[in-house]
Amino acid sequence: MKKRTVASIISIVTFIVFLSGGIYADQLKLDVKEYVLKNGLKLLMLEKHDVPIVCVRINYKVGSVDERPGITGVSHLFEHMMFKGTKIFGTRDYNAEKPLLDKEEELVMKISAEKGVGDAADKKKIVSLEKELEEVRKKLRDMVVKDETFSLYLRHGASGLNASTSTDGTYYYCDLPANKLELWAFIESDRMKNLVLREFYSERDVVMEERRLRTENSPFGALIEQLNAVTFIAHPYRWPTIGWRSDVQNITKSETSEYFKKYYAPNNAVIIMVGDFNPNDATKLVEKYFGDIPGQPAPPKVKTVEPEQKGERRVEIEFESNPYIAISYHIPEIGHSDLYALDVVSSLLSEGRTSRLYKSLIEGKHIAVMAHAYDDIGKYPNTFTFIAAPRAPHITAEIESAIYEEIEKLKNTPTSDWELQKIKNQLEASFIQDLNSASGLASEIGYFEVLSDWRYINTFMDKLAQVTAEDVMRVTKKYLTKSNRTVAVLVKKENNKTKEAKENEKPGKSTATY
Repeated sequence: MKKRTVASIISIVTFIVFLSGGIYADQLKLDVKEYVLKNGLKLLMLEKHDVPIVCVRINYKVGSVDERPGITGVSHLFEHMMFKGTKIFGTRDYNAEKPLLDKEEELVMKISAEKGVGDAADKKKIVSLEKELEEVRKKLRDMVVKDETFSLYLRHGASGLNASTSTDGTYYYCDLPANKLELWAFIESDRMKNLVLREFYSERDVVMEERRLRTENSPFGALIEQLNAVTFIAHPYRWPTIGWRSDVQNITKSETSEYFKKYYAPNNAVIIMVGDFNPNDATKLVEKYFGDIPGQPAPPKVKTVEPEQKGERRVEIEFESNPYIAISYHIPEIGHSDLYALDVVSSLLSEGRTSRLYKSLIEGKHIAVMAHAYDDIGKYPNTFTFIAAPRAPHITAEIESAIYEEIEKLKNTPTSDWELQKIKNQLEASFIQDLNSASGLASEIGYFEVLSDWRYINTFMDKLAQVTAEDVMRVTKKYLTKSNRTVAVLVKKENNKTKEAKENEKPGKSTATY
């Protein structure tokens, strides 16, 4: 699981406040009320009356795992498009705008088709079409009301307006005053049924710039992208959430619209409300605004199963940066009993300054400036990953060897009762910290509902308490093996002069000049 560093005393206080706050039916059991509309839309509600706010999430059970080659990145692109408005919001006159949007798409398709014939393309025709396209876009820009939905929310006291996309889901966030819940219902139901893909191609360019910044020009981003692409050879977890460059560059509005109809239906969505509201009133409100949105056929499930890895894989990425190393191992999907022990393993290795990787690689041997391990849980089998950076003049090979030494210790030497309990305390504290506000509760409930079931929260601490030292040894032996691992190393790109100089420095080579 993804964890955050947390002070123990704060967590203890949080724990006491939660137990006395009335939001749990039993000790650390969330008292969430469920309601499902006829169209399949699920509503999850948790009352928390300490402050007059309601934290609302609309989550769709669709992420990059549901994409296909050719449209990778469409879920993330669509996250951007959800803020571009509807037939009501974001436009000065939709009836006048609609023909122009259609004309824009027609021209884009004509230009693409003409360029697609390569050398035989009519260049004069392309220039003429592009000039006409720019004229249409100028008229469209004059009709757009920028960020109207954002402005409306902010004027009425909302905060935390955001969205995110992952491999398994897409998440939309909003925290607002309790007396503005009906405004939220009106805006969000309109987005679900009347979304307009305006400014599509300019926003596609924004996503391309985001990809350049976060992946292509980022050593860490480039490393993880290549690591995943080699770790998974069949399953769609292998492609990046932001999409492959060529797919993002060429995805069309019509493809995006088709994807929306298939996956962004009420029967593939869940609404989470946490805060100061009455569940009966909230249910009626959601029925009023969302009940008339038609459900769609159940979207297709991912059928591809990643085959068992039969040997170590390695990849080297050349990049103008300091070196990094990443090592990943296949692990099971959410709901598998071994994940709780793997949570303990990741914390043992890298949670805080007393963790084994920190004590050994950073504080002890002084060979690393950063060393981290985490288990990434998913709707489908995912990975346990190590990320590290060597301290000059040490190299990634030393880091790799040191990591394997720590893994072998976990396999062969039982964790002491004291250390095991310390890690469980840290995990419990971090888990509680994630639930210490209405906003955190809403996000966590929605996150786990997308992956499998929000009730994962209610069972986590009981399952964690059952993990033994033997379990830690067993899962380490089972999953952190050579045949199950993929190693990605980021190396600095060398020019020919640098390579020649290194060759001359080898024994037997003279560097003298005459």
